[in-house]
Amino acid sequence: MEQLLVWFDGSYPLCRREIALMRRLDRRGAIRFENVSSAETACPIDRGALLRRFHARENGRVLDGAAAFAAMWRAIPVLRPLGLAARHPLVLRVLERGYERFLRLRPRLRRFARRLG
Repeated sequence: MEQLLVWFDGSYPLCRREIALMRRLDRRGAIRFENVSSAETACPIDRGALLRRFHARENGRVLDGAAAFAAMWRAIPVLRPLGLAARHPLVLRVLERGYERFLRLRPRLRRFARRLG
């Protein structure tokens, strides 16, 4: 099984915190994390698309949104049950709706984080 590749927005504080947690949980080194906000990162698809939505490549297949999160969860033993549950279409649909709601709030959260920091 190839290493899971996860692209993330390193310019977004919430994303950085979440990826830091995932790195700590990924004790087996099953995930390679790539910061898309870095100019040095090679992007197989449009960088703007990678910055707008969370993406991962699992077994050669590029996933986005909740499906990408589920792939990341499957690679981390403690989160694997949640990732496996997300293979069910209904569960994935619910997770995707939640992710889409988060994306609508993300600009406001970013502005709020800037005011705090």
